[in-house]
Amino acid sequence: MASSSSSPQAIISPSVLASDFGDLSNEVRRMMSCGAQWVHMDVMDGHFVPNITMGPPVLASVHKTVDNVFMDCHMMVADPARASRCLLRPHPILWVKDVAEAGGKSYTFHLEALAEPEKAHELVELIHSNGMRAAVAISPATPSSAISDALGNSVDMLLVMTVVPGKGGQKFMPECVPKVAELRTRFPKKDIQVDGGVGPGTIGCCARAGSNVIVAGTALFGANAPKQVIQGFKEAIESSREGWGTDEALAKDE
Repeated sequence: MASSSSSPQAIISPSVLASDFGDLSNEVRRMMSCGAQWVHMDVMDGHFVPNITMGPPVLASVHKTVDNVFMDCHMMVADPARASRCLLRPHPILWVKDVAEAGGKSYTFHLEALAEPEKAHELVELIHSNGMRAAVAISPATPSSAISDALGNSVDMLLVMTVVPGKGGQKFMPECVPKVAELRTRFPKKDIQVDGGVGPGTIGCCARAGSNVIVAGTALFGANAPKQVIQGFKEAIESSREGWGTDEALAKDE
């Protein structure tokens, strides 16, 4: 299922972490009506990151109530393949299977969450066998070189975090941008996503480095005119496409 597109599409994936959880389905519809193709579902388990957000039941509810929603599931969980036992649920949550059954379309796991990163390909195969796109994420402290050529070629998308994962509203970390450029050089046909602190003031450097999938929370859900912001993001990606990851493009951010 790995992407084979010769020209990755400009995709905007609003992060529901910045939405009104009490009106989540309508918030998702609002972003889709403004031109967002995906919706970024931030799944946090309280182990890999301190916060707890949602799980498969919430995903299933959104899938049931929002027509044609593409749920881009960012799994900030301690065991992205199986999950741990808890007092309220004696049997382990089978994350991949449960997310797929809940309507997830893309499943992003953190490389740092794997006990045996060298076996990441097994998780990728499991995700694909459950009918979802597979993506691998790296946190700010992890170098892009941690993603091997084999792993990068096996997934559909690579996610570079530009904040420490776990909560919304953080300040963008520009020192992470060169990782996007390095990955774009190695994987020119893959979707490359950035997540964290992205807004009108930071979209330019992300786009020039080679990101074509943009996650934004506050910049979209908190905007007075989110449709215009989304369109601006797409235009930034398209206008940067020819120079993706080049020294000339990155020099504009110095």
